[in-house]
Amino acid sequence: MIHVQVRKETGEVIARGTGWLDWADLQSIDAEGFPFLGSLLPFADTMFNSRQTERLRKEVTDRSVIEILGHDLVTEIERLCRQVENGSHLYLWFVGD
Repeated sequence: MIHVQVRKETGEVIARGTGWLDWADLQSIDAEGFPFLGSLLPFADTMFNSRQTERLRKEVTDRSVIEILGHDLVTEIERLCRQVENGSHLYLWFVGD
């Protein structure tokens, strides 16, 4: 499982996603076509800055990704991305188990 969090640059968690990404689902996403989603690993953490979250949002709103991840999870990721984009010194973390 991969959990999603918004953190300050100090590492303090200020928001957590209510859902999680299943590694099996992510493996079915084309890493070439969706490089940000394709860079997530099941046992490692991945961090995106505000500029990167803009691009990540474009990837998760693709119809094929919505079908794989589900509407609720995509909506949650979009919400957290926007929080990072609208804040200052915030980062989106995908935390692998």
